[in-house]
Amino acid sequence: MLDNHDNRNLSDVFRELQEIQQSQTANTKKHVQRKTKARKNFAFHFHANNPHKNSDLKLSHIVVGCGILIVGLAVFFPKNTSFTQSYAKEETMSEISEYELNRHRLNIQSIISENADMDRVKEQVTEERDVEFVTEYNNTPTLPKSEEVIKQEGALGKDNVTVIKTYEGGNFVEEIILSKEKLVDPIPKIIDIGTSEFLAKHKVHLGDIMYLLNDGKLKKEAENSSEDIAEIKKSLDVKLLDLPNEEWCKVSFDGIEGYLKTSSLTSSYTTPNIVEKNRVQRILIKVNIDLELNRTSGLTLNDYKKIFTGIPNDKNKIFQDNYTAFYNAEKKYNINGIFLASIAIHESGWGTSQIASEKKNLFGYGSYDATPYESSFDFANYAEGIETVAKSLVKYYLNPSGTKIYDGETAAAWYYNGPTLKGVNTRYASDPEWHAKVFKYMEMLYHRLQ
Repeated sequence: MLDNHDNRNLSDVFRELQEIQQSQTANTKKHVQRKTKARKNFAFHFHANNPHKNSDLKLSHIVVGCGILIVGLAVFFPKNTSFTQSYAKEETMSEISEYELNRHRLNIQSIISENADMDRVKEQVTEERDVEFVTEYNNTPTLPKSEEVIKQEGALGKDNVTVIKTYEGGNFVEEIILSKEKLVDPIPKIIDIGTSEFLAKHKVHLGDIMYLLNDGKLKKEAENSSEDIAEIKKSLDVKLLDLPNEEWCKVSFDGIEGYLKTSSLTSSYTTPNIVEKNRVQRILIKVNIDLELNRTSGLTLNDYKKIFTGIPNDKNKIFQDNYTAFYNAEKKYNINGIFLASIAIHESGWGTSQIASEKKNLFGYGSYDATPYESSFDFANYAEGIETVAKSLVKYYLNPSGTKIYDGETAAAWYYNGPTLKGVNTRYASDPEWHAKVFKYMEMLYHRLQ
């Protein structure tokens, strides 16, 4: 009766109950008979041996009887047979056969899981889905090191996708992709990453302006032995066109293309004051004996102050005190003010002549060779004489006839032979070398900017 009954089916249980009940009925009869006989034998034997202990025998009888009763109950009611089963109505095999046979062990966890799956829903859908694009990176020697430039923006692709989706309790759990159909290919995103340390150092890009650290020669090819095609002065600017390698770069200088060594160049980031030096240098390279004088010099008022302050030859500080008059005449009458000052220096000996000192006339304006002092004009101050001479040069010497000049007037051009020093020399001075002497003063004044 202690065997494992976990795998019995319902029919086996009923059959076993029936057999137990039948066996119990027969055993009960035999057991009663045995107990009756045993009591008689025990009593007879006991009385025969213990004639004086009647009261103790009665208590012993009770104890023995209880023990027999317990043993009997254990026999008739085994631990795997319930009380209800022991006294159940006997049923025939035909009645048992009406029950459905279940030959599998019941699994409660499986039953719970199956009932829980009643809330698990699956559906098949077909939908368009985005396809992510990839990002490609290209090393680029014409960009500053580590700088990134988006060369091409990426675009999502499209796929037509058929899937089975699973939901539990209304929440998405998983999906199984059945098929994909490509609709639109994604477009990759392309990013250029700079590798040039030269460009990174100077914070420049192709197309930017750079400056020469020293005088240099523009080469036809990117090599030392190549032909020279132009000479470039210190601080002049060039436009960066290409960077074939870290040693050489292609540039444009005033429309001429060629190659310079990268080590000879700098930038406004690396050398902040180079821009000002370049401005001055750009002015200086235009200074030559054929310079057109009916144009402004491009100098600022501060430039004029720098040029005329502290000149050793200007002992009386006449030019230092009147630099604003030369600047104002340039702006008002469209004449090169340095040219105007150079004539004054040449004609007055730095303001030391008698005419300059006594008549405030730095130019000897109006004088003739025969009577220079008597015929020269007398001015109230130096600024008045500077303005008068500027107007005369513009109207009669520097501009072709009919040119609009100042105050709505036009140039008379009575002595016009071109807007250069040589042209003015033709009718202004009897000395044929006058233009060369004036030009030396011009060069000296201009180079005080450096």
